Amino acid sequence: MRLAVLKERRGGETRVAATPETVKKFIALGCTVAVESGLGQQAGQPDAAYAEAGAEVFPDVAGTLNGAGIVLKVRTPLGTGEGEVDELALIPRGALVIGTLGADLAAAQRFAMLGLDAVSMELLPRITRAQSMDVLSSQANLAGYRAVIEAAFAYDKGFPMLMTAAGTIPAANVLVLGAGVAGLQAIATARRLGGRVSASDVRPAAKEEIKSLGASFVGYEDEETKAAQTAGGYAKAMSPEYLAKQAEVVAVAAAKADIVICTALVQGRRAPILLNEAMVASMKPGSVVVDLAAEAGGNCAATVPGEAITTANGVKVLGYRNWPGRIAGAASNLYARNLLTFLTTFWDKEAKAPSLVETDDIIKGAQITRDGAIVHPNFLPKAA
Repeated sequence: MRLAVLKERRGGETRVAATPETVKKFIALGCTVAVESGLGQQAGQPDAAYAEAGAEVFPDVAGTLNGAGIVLKVRTPLGTGEGEVDELALIPRGALVIGTLGADLAAAQRFAMLGLDAVSMELLPRITRAQSMDVLSSQANLAGYRAVIEAAFAYDKGFPMLMTAAGTIPAANVLVLGAGVAGLQAIATARRLGGRVSASDVRPAAKEEIKSLGASFVGYEDEETKAAQTAGGYAKAMSPEYLAKQAEVVAVAAAKADIVICTALVQGRRAPILLNEAMVASMKPGSVVVDLAAEAGGNCAATVPGEAITTANGVKVLGYRNWPGRIAGAASNLYARNLLTFLTTFWDKEAKAPSLVETDDIIKGAQITRDGAIVHPNFLPKAA
């Protein structure tokens, strides 16, 4: 089985889908591995490291994809008119394409038309068996860490309390909005740097997790919060009445904060606005907002996706896209291991090829197309 790994050509993507470490393990499974030259350049992995691991390094897309049965990507391959190379057109029919494919109906239809078996890793069900291949969690963990590092760099005072002969600098007040994987890592990192940390989340289980990390809980609680979490562990969209009450509590905390880190996402929907314009206006000059939800529209009303701005009242708002890509080396290592675990789990050792069992819960949750047909329930016609 030939496994191909392409460079990422979509704007701002610095991560890679395979590292020399995982290349060796794919070869041990019985694969031959082809990588495109320059694959790992932005993630600290030179061509020589891939060649030393046993991969064939090709100078172009066509050579890399020639005869491939498996194609690994971070983002979905480019299609017609999306860039200088139509990657999708060069992938052999029948190949298995694995990545965070940003799956929607149009993408599913395109994969089916081209006869590609597509697996979109962000659709993995949140079950115990899938934890070691959960790309959303591995990447969110690093995003939460990076958010605090970026905030510390942008904040023009110290994170910990600093006692000097010239006087004392107080510790930074850090408010984390959303206590999922990214939020919990942000809390832990901010605490390690010496900040005074508080955090908020609508899910009832999050309160104890926040406190277990040494942060104080900020939030409005009522009967609605008892059902604020999906079976998959994601936050549900809340009622306007609840959001109004929660906003009042957050507004008080935001006005006191030196740094606000926003991490809240609702699966399949635009990110909720947690910091409105009035809250940003109430924040102190020099304070910092880091918006990890910028790609989904942003949790902060002042966020400009893809940019770092300073508001009229002197608040710095960091709305960069692709936060895991800002720590590309570590993010690539974890992402590549996620893909390796997925393939190893569904690997037929005798055939030396993947065997995606249609009835398996992981496959049912993540596979979009199979044998030229759309199979994922999200993209099938709804029954009357």
